[in-house]
Amino acid sequence: MHITLTGNLGSGKSTICSILKDHYGYEVYSTGTVQRRLAEEMGLTVLEMNKKMCDDPSFDHAIDDRTIQIAKENPGKDLVFDSRLAWHFVEHSFKVFLSVNIDEAARRIWNANRGFVEKYTSVQDAKEKIIQRAQTEDIRYRDLYNIEYFHFSNYNLVLDSTYLSPEELSELIISEAKLFEKKKGCYGLGENKVLMSPYRLHAKEKEVEMVPLKNMKSMYDTSLVVDVKEDGPDYTILDGDTLQQKLIEDGYRLVSVRIS
Repeated sequence: MHITLTGNLGSGKSTICSILKDHYGYEVYSTGTVQRRLAEEMGLTVLEMNKKMCDDPSFDHAIDDRTIQIAKENPGKDLVFDSRLAWHFVEHSFKVFLSVNIDEAARRIWNANRGFVEKYTSVQDAKEKIIQRAQTEDIRYRDLYNIEYFHFSNYNLVLDSTYLSPEELSELIISEAKLFEKKKGCYGLGENKVLMSPYRLHAKEKEVEMVPLKNMKSMYDTSLVVDVKEDGPDYTILDGDTLQQKLIEDGYRLVSVRIS
């Protein structure tokens, strides 16, 4: 099984990759590590490195070629690619995108203290810089490969990582990957699952309390699909606040959504 894992900055990709390695026996290939090493060697921040890569596509192509090579040379090995674009280059893979609320992403990155290549003066500064970095990468990928990196239809599974632990997310990824493999990728040609926390489906101003999850199996129900529309960094539930409240009270940490 080859799993390609990408997502928003601060969504927890590296932590989840470590869990997939330590607890599920996957070998990890990280293009982010390669890029950060290049940035450090050149005395640049990650954002500065991204801007430099916009002017010189040879950096991207070198990483892409290496990704394709590793996938082809290891068809029978359990690999997880921690990579922005491996989903595009590793054809026979379970493609996962991790989504996270931008404020939570900024807090995580600020608390991570990533050193010289990712320096921030505050949580707000981290938020502004990761937005800039995402915009820069989005433009570069569109120019280089004519792809929409942030479009969820590219992926077999989209997971909201804002409120779940890395352990829960890892277990869910493995479970869905096995299901995907069992079905021989029958929903890999466009059909996908988008699983979001009810807390990101804004329907009203009133705060609701998080209900503790008692059973992993009751985390979500794909037979229930909630219609939402994109609303900035989060989503507006179209079926009203009553449904949102019920989902939370019933203990759903994730719900399957359809974005209009």
